[in-house]
Amino acid sequence: MTEQAHVLAQALNADLQAGGGSLFGMLSVRGQRAFFPSRGILGQSAEAKDAAINATIGTAFEEDGSPLCLECLEDLIKLPSTAYLYAPSFGLPGLRDAWRDMLLAKNPTLAGKSFSLPVVTHALTHGLSIAGYLFADPGETLILPDLYWDNYELLFEEAYGGTLSTFPMFAGDHFNVDGMERLLLAPGEKKVVILNFPNNPTGYTATEDDAAAIRAALLRAVEAGKRVVVILDDAYFGLVYEAGVSKESLFTDLCDLHPNLLAVKLDGPTKEDYVWGIRVGFMTFGCKGATPAQYKALEAKAAGAVRGSISSVTNIGQCLLLNAYRNPAYAAQKQEKYNTLKRRYERIKAIFAAHPEYAQSFVPMPFNSGYFMCVKPLGVDAEAVRKRLLATRGTGVIVLMGLIRLAFSSVPCDKLDALFDNLHTVIQELKAAHT
Repeated sequence: MTEQAHVLAQALNADLQAGGGSLFGMLSVRGQRAFFPSRGILGQSAEAKDAAINATIGTAFEEDGSPLCLECLEDLIKLPSTAYLYAPSFGLPGLRDAWRDMLLAKNPTLAGKSFSLPVVTHALTHGLSIAGYLFADPGETLILPDLYWDNYELLFEEAYGGTLSTFPMFAGDHFNVDGMERLLLAPGEKKVVILNFPNNPTGYTATEDDAAAIRAALLRAVEAGKRVVVILDDAYFGLVYEAGVSKESLFTDLCDLHPNLLAVKLDGPTKEDYVWGIRVGFMTFGCKGATPAQYKALEAKAAGAVRGSISSVTNIGQCLLLNAYRNPAYAAQKQEKYNTLKRRYERIKAIFAAHPEYAQSFVPMPFNSGYFMCVKPLGVDAEAVRKRLLATRGTGVIVLMGLIRLAFSSVPCDKLDALFDNLHTVIQELKAAHT
């Protein structure tokens, strides 16, 4: 680390330590070294932004001062040519403010609570990677349910050398809070927990009772002297289809729970707003008693990780989203897309009610939200079911951890009956072949 970099990182670390609490101690070694290069090219360019002659940053301009852009691209997207310039590594200020306002609107109990301004990431995967960079050291144990998105292995184990320590996700029909708490209270002062609701692959979101129990378990852990970082993967936030299921993010319960608990909310428009290819996400921090200077330090470390990995997130994508969020038709259109997914969820429930014989072939895992649901095949191998479905019924499914994941998000309502009939038939055929 250069002397200048060392000074910048030390200044951020001093801000984190000066405010009290445990935030500095929650960082990984990389996180402690992280900084935003505010005195380098970006800082010097910012100082010169109003200069009459500005020869600082590597962008190109026409003779009249407008961005030098290809007209064939400009004709495709109805945005000002400034959308082709670099975005700040922190993200567009207007979009950061808009997402913060939307967090408050979607999570009313956040009102009056303190949390950081969101930092823009290259969608959820990149946000998870930055969380690993900032908070997970090689050999660090990360606590999570045993039903999880398999990309976590690449992100936290392969990239950062952590170890995923799992507990059974369900106790009966509910989230296994006791299993989580046992790992939280195991030896070791620092704990990193990953919670993903709605869950991929199961499509399960914590009920209101689950959420209260999770909060209580985490509080017991920090009151017992643990320092806990809770990474909240909220990729499918808002897609909840049942009463009694938590409509708000766990972030609302955790961002002011205890000075020894840092909540890191990762979310974005990918699934919420049905823009899978735009690749924009957000990272927001919340900790009881955290000062504005501490939040600014965490934002700067996150933005430094963005700068050091991808420079900045797509400006065009951010501009498109900001325009969409300002469009008066946005809310109604989003509700319409939600209704489409909810109708499919309700159709699946109706199919199960109408076909009790399916219980001879598979057991549905608890689900109430999101894009997916899972079934556990009875008496046959899940991979054998997957292969036979594809070969004989033209039906594609995913096998994860011995379960069959069904993405009803991608199946029209009028094909759902056939999907489950095919599944039942194939399982019965495989059972018959082994008798």
